Amino acid sequence: MAQINDPQTIRRLLTTPGRWAVVGLSKNPLRPAVDVSYFLQQDLGHEIIPVSLKGDDVHGATGYKTLAEVPGSIDVVDCFVNSTKVGAVVDQAIAVGAKAVWLQLGVVDEEAAQRALQAGLDVVMDTCPKIEAARIGL
Repeated sequence: MAQINDPQTIRRLLTTPGRWAVVGLSKNPLRPAVDVSYFLQQDLGHEIIPVSLKGDDVHGATGYKTLAEVPGSIDVVDCFVNSTKVGAVVDQAIAVGAKAVWLQLGVVDEEAAQRALQAGLDVVMDTCPKIEAARIGL
């Protein structure tokens, strides 16, 4: 049975090139999403898709205001939103057919994580791709 933060799942998500919709990614350089998305794009070779209230373009990638506006498939929805708001993002990820949700460090919603697992998505919660990449030697 699928589980949250499965080490093999984390390794696969980080090492398999994919489309990562980064929810909460804006042009604000003080936000961690800017640095982490750059790492995903430049160091790990993922395509990033910025998703924010303003729909900012970031790191040369076209931005969108909602996951539903993103054309094509989404492999991972990386959630840089408050824990109280992440459930709605997880539900949107399920609705658009994303393959995984990654809730960033400090973002925890057990009920949303269970909904994602039940819908067949991989779930990583309360950690950061940069931290996990360093941990597994990427």
